[in-house]
Amino acid sequence: MGLAITRLAQGAADVEIVGAACSSSDPLLGRDLGELAGLGSLGVVTSPDVASALLGAEAVIDFSTASAVAQLAALAMRQGVAIVCGTTNLDAAGKRALDKAAEAVPVLQAGNMSLGIQVLAEAVEHAVRRLGLAYDVEIVELHHRKKIDSPSGTALRLAEAVKSVRPNVRELRGRDGEVGARTKDEMAVFGVRGGDVIGDHTVYLLGDGERLELTHRASNRDLFAHGALRAARFLAGKKPGRYTIADVLG
Repeated sequence: MGLAITRLAQGAADVEIVGAACSSSDPLLGRDLGELAGLGSLGVVTSPDVASALLGAEAVIDFSTASAVAQLAALAMRQGVAIVCGTTNLDAAGKRALDKAAEAVPVLQAGNMSLGIQVLAEAVEHAVRRLGLAYDVEIVELHHRKKIDSPSGTALRLAEAVKSVRPNVRELRGRDGEVGARTKDEMAVFGVRGGDVIGDHTVYLLGDGERLELTHRASNRDLFAHGALRAARFLAGKKPGRYTIADVLG
């Protein structure tokens, strides 16, 4: 994701990359970011020192791991840098750190930076409300074999859209054995892994005699980079607080 953002940022007149951070064990450490992205030298070298990478930045775009978010949030808050966080499955420490940072800088955290996913979540909420309890809801997400978390952050985002209409829904992560007939208060979220699939998400609304399938398919990872860059542009200069992709869309 960092390299995708680099490539897109280089084609944008209003964006300048001033720093790049990665873990001390990353094989990309110490190399020029532009050369890694196939653009030629940019004079920005990947560093394990996040504080140095943030120098001169108006916003930081984070696609890392849950365990790294708390430190990043604390440093960005201290240095007055807006935070765009695309890291998924945040732990409690990461969530608390982002909440704390939002007291001092603008913060946007989303499990999926796709603008289309935001619209899908809005469509899901509308459909669940309109169709009512006569329609069962299930969520299936499909990703490449190397994805390390399940279910995806996007699937959880879609589940939250359902829960905003049905707050008492009981979320399942699978079914096995003689589980009995499906109850009206349950909703399963299934993760499927294989191949090189970038990300497919489908929300099923299943009624008697018909079903509605609301699907988003990612065909290129650049869509996430486009969304993250748009979010960074939006946050620059904003007041401290929590923001969402819905705010970016206006």
